[in-house]
Amino acid sequence: MTDPDIPATAHAMADAARTAILPYFRSDGLHADNKDAGGFDPVTEGDRAGERAMRAVLAERRPRDGIMGEEFGAVPGESGLTWVLDPVDGTRGFLSGTPTWGVLIALSDDSGPLYGLIDQPYIGERFEGGLGRARMEGPMGRRALGVRGDRPLAESILFTTSPDVGDPAETAAFARVARAARLTRYGMDCYAYAMLAAGHVDLVIEAGLNAYDIQAPQAVITAAGGIVSDWRGGPAHNGGRVIAAAGRRQHEEALERLAHFDQPAAVD
Repeated sequence: MTDPDIPATAHAMADAARTAILPYFRSDGLHADNKDAGGFDPVTEGDRAGERAMRAVLAERRPRDGIMGEEFGAVPGESGLTWVLDPVDGTRGFLSGTPTWGVLIALSDDSGPLYGLIDQPYIGERFEGGLGRARMEGPMGRRALGVRGDRPLAESILFTTSPDVGDPAETAAFARVARAARLTRYGMDCYAYAMLAAGHVDLVIEAGLNAYDIQAPQAVITAAGGIVSDWRGGPAHNGGRVIAAAGRRQHEEALERLAHFDQPAAVD
């Protein structure tokens, strides 16, 4: 598939989302509603405005494609292609004023993501992968994306969003990997996947993901030469427990430590 309208539409959506979301970031009186009565799953008007803006672009440019969005659900299409949208991946960071949240845009078919964008509106960085593209652009210009490649887990940099990686069993499985890694860092949301694709880190491990959390990062990382799978080495595009790796060696060593976890996966 080489349709030039696909990346053009994705960039148009990312531009529209930037315009819609940025007025809310670090604004006075930013309010968050809670989508999880048993915990805290925040959503802001920035999230909603970003997704509305992206859906408006699709309605004009590609009305036959389906949509799966975090805030406004799924709309079936006629083309066999679906746009998977997360307007603010990292809403907790968005609320905290940290610039590591991002806009996630993927185009998928039944096999998984074909193309993806990770956009950080405040920093002005955009990471693109799929359909023959693997590149980023930002304040320092445009350059190709490429992962670090194979290295031992003992020399690897590992990221996850929170020290509590899902339930206690999932957290314990992650800890087995973290103990063997050179460096473990937390709290980057989708920006950690971007750093992996750009060649700065080796592993990102998370649990409890939805399809809209992982499909854009998967497309970008795969285009940059990396690996994205579930914790058993299988497909990851539907979410759940996910590992992204910059090379096969660290991927395999991490999977060996995650393999002890054998309870059924669950996506919130």
